[in-house]
Amino acid sequence: MCSACGFPSRPGHWTDAGGATPGERLRLRFARVAAINRLLAPYGLKAHDDGVTPGLQLFAPGGARELVADLEALWSAAARLVDQPIDPLSPRALNHG
Repeated sequence: MCSACGFPSRPGHWTDAGGATPGERLRLRFARVAAINRLLAPYGLKAHDDGVTPGLQLFAPGGARELVADLEALWSAAARLVDQPIDPLSPRALNHG
């Protein structure tokens, strides 16, 4: 559990794999959040990964925000914030940008 925010991190999530060194893992996290933001942009949402906080921070245009543990939780929270289902593979998300 994070001593600063109390957020429990689920260690070993498959999306954290691929980097052999801490620097590589951090670069992968930042590349992943950039891709996520391209998919969230049509919905007016933005994700943030500061490299320190466990999980991702999700921001809605009206100021609402959530801390989510992983990608699965991110898509659920995003759908809840915009009150509609979000499919990251939909043409709406893929053709933005």
